[in-house]
Amino acid sequence: MVDVLVTNGPMLIMLAATFGFLMAWGIGANDVANAMGTSVGSNAITIKQAIIIAMIFEFAGAFLAGGEVTSTIRKGIIDASFFTETPELLVYGMIGSLLAAGIWLVVASALGWPVSTTHSIIGAIVGFAAVGVNIDSVSWGAVGGIVGSWVVTPAISGFIAFIIFQSVQKLIFNTDDPLSSAKRYVPFYMAIAGFVMSLVTITKGLKHVGLHFSTTEAYMLAIVVAVIVGLIGKVAIGRLKMSEKADLKTQYGNVEKVFAILMVVTACCMAFAHGSNDVANAIGPLAAVVSIVESGGVIGSKAVLNWWILPLGAVGIVLGLAIFGQRVMQTIGKNITHLTPSRGFAAELAAASTVVLASGTGLPISTTQTLVGAVLGVGMARGIAAINIGVVRNIVVSWVVTLPAGAALSIVFFYIIKGIFS
Repeated sequence: MVDVLVTNGPMLIMLAATFGFLMAWGIGANDVANAMGTSVGSNAITIKQAIIIAMIFEFAGAFLAGGEVTSTIRKGIIDASFFTETPELLVYGMIGSLLAAGIWLVVASALGWPVSTTHSIIGAIVGFAAVGVNIDSVSWGAVGGIVGSWVVTPAISGFIAFIIFQSVQKLIFNTDDPLSSAKRYVPFYMAIAGFVMSLVTITKGLKHVGLHFSTTEAYMLAIVVAVIVGLIGKVAIGRLKMSEKADLKTQYGNVEKVFAILMVVTACCMAFAHGSNDVANAIGPLAAVVSIVESGGVIGSKAVLNWWILPLGAVGIVLGLAIFGQRVMQTIGKNITHLTPSRGFAAELAAASTVVLASGTGLPISTTQTLVGAVLGVGMARGIAAINIGVVRNIVVSWVVTLPAGAALSIVFFYIIKGIFS
């Protein structure tokens, strides 16, 4: 049957590229809107500015650092040895999975549901493999780990966000002179943000540009960046013209302005980290299809990335956000709990820290769930009444539906594609 791959190779690659683009578009509409939602929701930046920031940094993250994950999703979820005799089934399945996950993401984005793009594609891959090929071809342990991450990821980031926000309250807002407290402590928060974000960039991003650092060097570099960012922050905050004698309300407003600047920095880094992490959901299956077709049916453990695959994913993400990202931004930024720049900063820093922890361990986490957990953590710090329980319930339901929805759609598309080509 390998001759199917030879005769229909270009057609299969074209289909995979089209659906891979749709999937990237869905990631942009849904996930990037998460990364930017806190900044927009707290009014630190406008939607237009968010789109421009995301375009630059998502593209950079996807393009410079996105090659990392193409092997992990492929290796972990299904056992490729089941496809050695029939590589074309893996090709049909990956193409069907991209279409299934892409459609589900577009539907979820239209409804304003922040779902996990990682789990959409994994659900799709599990569906076609279990039903269309062999139930044993799925590593159910890995799938169990993903379901476990629904609880673990939001819990970790929620906890970190809770602690960051409580510390901001104690050190800055609940003091007699919030403004001078902000001038004293905010540079430290900036340094921490600089450390976390640069660590993501150095460990995940630079090896694809040919720069390799050992763990010690990476940490040393991140510390240097943190110190520089802290010093720049100190100078910048020192230059802000604000009246020290203003009443408390005005002082709070001025402190929030400082955090608004911080939010922009964390939003840029969050977009970069997200681009590097999640572009793989669109290009992983695409890279698998291309490498199987081009090698005449040989399934390698790693998919070699062709030059055009990363830019395709990066452009798709940017367009999806620009055209279709507003609704999910609204859900994350405004509907879960009322965000101010200081709360949004706590949520974003917590989410980024969780992404760093997870990518160090190679877990296929969901940036969406990290961020929703962080926003919930910030809301919890103000008491349960500050959270819109109805919105949270809808979000949780949409998370649970994502795996089966992706699976059901991909089974249908798998049989359709198989019927057309064989």
